[in-house]
Amino acid sequence: MSYRPRRSIFVDMGRHAPAKFKRRIQIWCQRPLMATVQVILFATLAIELKRRAPNAHTFLEAILARYGRYTHFVFITFGLMTNVLVTAMLLTGGSAVVTSLTGVPTAAACFLLPVGVVLYTIFGGIKATFLTDYVHTVMILIIIFIFAFTTYATSDVLGSPGAVYDLLVQAAKDHPVEGNAGGSYLTMRSKEGAIFFVINIVGNFGTVFCDNGYYNKAIAASPVHALPGYIMGGLSWFAIPWLAATTMGLAALALETNPVFPSFPLRMADADVSAGLVLPEAAVALLGKGGAAATLLLIFMAVTSAMSAELIAVSSIFTYDIYQSYINPGASGKRLIYISHSSCVAYAVIMAGFSTGLYYAGISMGYLYLMMGVIIGGAVLPAALTLLWSRQSWAAATFSPPLALVCSLIAWLVTAKKEGGSLSVTSTGANNPMLAGNVVALLAPMIFIAVLSFALKTPKYDWVSMKLIRRGDDSELAAAAHVDLELVPGESRQSDHKMREEQHKLKLASRIARGLTVVLTLALLILWPMPMYGTGYIFSKKFFTGWVSVGILWLFCSAACVGIYPLWEGRKTSAHTFKSIFLDVTGKKKPVVHGRATGVEEEESEGARTPTEKVAAKQ
Repeated sequence: MSYRPRRSIFVDMGRHAPAKFKRRIQIWCQRPLMATVQVILFATLAIELKRRAPNAHTFLEAILARYGRYTHFVFITFGLMTNVLVTAMLLTGGSAVVTSLTGVPTAAACFLLPVGVVLYTIFGGIKATFLTDYVHTVMILIIIFIFAFTTYATSDVLGSPGAVYDLLVQAAKDHPVEGNAGGSYLTMRSKEGAIFFVINIVGNFGTVFCDNGYYNKAIAASPVHALPGYIMGGLSWFAIPWLAATTMGLAALALETNPVFPSFPLRMADADVSAGLVLPEAAVALLGKGGAAATLLLIFMAVTSAMSAELIAVSSIFTYDIYQSYINPGASGKRLIYISHSSCVAYAVIMAGFSTGLYYAGISMGYLYLMMGVIIGGAVLPAALTLLWSRQSWAAATFSPPLALVCSLIAWLVTAKKEGGSLSVTSTGANNPMLAGNVVALLAPMIFIAVLSFALKTPKYDWVSMKLIRRGDDSELAAAAHVDLELVPGESRQSDHKMREEQHKLKLASRIARGLTVVLTLALLILWPMPMYGTGYIFSKKFFTGWVSVGILWLFCSAACVGIYPLWEGRKTSAHTFKSIFLDVTGKKKPVVHGRATGVEEEESEGARTPTEKVAAKQ
């Protein structure tokens, strides 16, 4: 069956992005406009979590403190479902690309991709995810720059925005898109695009608001940098899928009739598009073997970076919310490390097998991407209101997510049965059934929460139980893991005065975050796309050239924010680290005495020690 694209540039921005670009990096990692809004909205939740539960290791501990164990079980379930769906999407999409470019069996790729991730995540913990996220994101930005400049400046087959535009106009004449203004690929007016827009919004809400990995990073962030970090991260992320899709998605459409395209003379099959193979096909057409190598590197960087965050999220749930909360409350730090490492390995093996099964069942990355909101969307509103609304009742928080899941599954499957005649991968994966399931999942809790909260006349919550989450003794955990105690989530040791200062900063940041989220949400979801959709404007060549130029300029700004600014901000720490390495290599560093010391020597030794070394010395 020949490929018949149904979406305009509006949807190509998300649909034609590679596997990694369907998720988050730990603050920058997964969709254009819609994910940008969710990440910025999440800044408010991140700040409120630090205000309400300053000692929590995970967001789920705040759930337990406010509502008790039954609600805790519900959100553990939805949190794990989120991690499973996201990881499966990463592995199915990443393995499909690896198979397409190298011929490696898909099952082997599903098992090989997690190997390196597990190793550095186990030994490095959440700090490893920060470092690898930075390195991987910089490399991804460089590769996208290469693709963009090749497509719009140096390519022999394309070489300019005008050439791409002319080919897209011709493609619309040869294969007009039903439901698009003028049948064009260069318009925001797209019926299928509008459907996908809604599905994308719901799915992104679920993967951001229900993913414990986002909360882990929120807990680990300092109060001074939490708000600007999320705002800068969300806006920086925007350019990655936007320019990647505007470049590679449209380049694929423009080159399908060119002999350099891998599938020539046929157009791409629906299954290949759904599997996320548009970018690698376009890369090979533009750069040959170099494009294939760049795509492999991009996919590896993207999948491993995002999967490390999922491993940390799952291991923290098993370690703190399951094992320490219900199985062994008095577990030592070494025992918690063992559980964390074991859960990482077990989860990686299980997900590799699960993703392999999905491949043989015919479930692609695109199918999982559309289905995410149906499964996890019902927990979005209850999770957010846990930190934002003092009147949400125990019953509302406990029963709204599962009730919404039941309603969304019914809406999804009934619509699929009605439109497709039977339940199959094809019928359940169609846009209308997915739209019905996603919308019901997100909106149904509004009814359940209102009824269960106001009918029960819930008293106003005072937030005290969240603040009383115990500050566990993680000194042994930090010492055994060879990290500073300050880097253990929820374990910053501060005086009462500093705690009051931090709360003041967080309260101010909360007000700023709420105002910014309103402004940016209106700008990115309404003021920009809606007029272009409503007018049915078809891009002129000058407008398209400007569109591409803005995308490239925005990517330069993103590179400055996530590539250069972190180096400047951490210049003192980096200088200290390199100086210490130099002194170690040359043998000039004075040894730190962990035994007895006297006078000035003891003070100097104590001042030179890290928190971990001090703990070890006391032991």
